[in-house]
Amino acid sequence: MCEHGINVDQLKLAIGQSDDAIAMVQQWLEQLHHLADHGHQHDASATLAQAGVLLGEARAKLEKTANTLENPGGSDVKVELV
Repeated sequence: MCEHGINVDQLKLAIGQSDDAIAMVQQWLEQLHHLADHGHQHDASATLAQAGVLLGEARAKLEKTANTLENPGGSDVKVELV
């Protein structure tokens, strides 16, 4: 990061890495959800499924943020020459 602004490329890279990490956790939760469901632990299965949905929403917000950084003119994001 820069002292008087941000390095947009670094920020986009960090967002992508965060998305990748969340995607991996989302896959694990999906597997746990199925294990709990097959083990007749329906409350745990439902809670795990809900957590997976929330992670999907988080990933959508990260994607929206990355798109905003690519097209700053249509948002409140300010990109400054550093």
